[in-house]
Amino acid sequence: MDQDRCLRAHLINLLDSKNAHVTFKKALGDISPALRGKKTAQFPYTIWEQLEHMRIAQWDILEFSRNSEHVSPVFPAGYWPVGEAPEDEAAWSEGLERFNRDLQEVIALVDNHSVDLFEKIPHGSGQTILREVLLLADHNAYHLGQIVVLRKMLGAWPD
Repeated sequence: MDQDRCLRAHLINLLDSKNAHVTFKKALGDISPALRGKKTAQFPYTIWEQLEHMRIAQWDILEFSRNSEHVSPVFPAGYWPVGEAPEDEAAWSEGLERFNRDLQEVIALVDNHSVDLFEKIPHGSGQTILREVLLLADHNAYHLGQIVVLRKMLGAWPD
């Protein structure tokens, strides 16, 4: 396998959490609606807030990477949801679906061999697709870990 294909395969595995990290599906699966917006005294965010923060940040990184017209949300407020809990089951499902859809778009970008992972993004300030993908994988892994800890605090983590 050539180095480019090998790097792309490693990046896709990293994004899919197939190695050292818990998967998105495991971290966010089977959470009762009552716990999605619940806080603990030891943790400042709810599971919903974490999900939406990850979704918004991932969308922003994806759009920045491929769209010169993209305008990022105002930091930090624009990267967090307004409410602590989803309005209803449809909002929860939509958040999960949008996160997964954008993740698949990032994976498709990485898997597109016509995209030079090392070339500077023309509308950026020195960023590359490789840098953005690593940033995204790191950010997602961090917040998935926080979701696991929060679920443990809420007694809702399958051992």
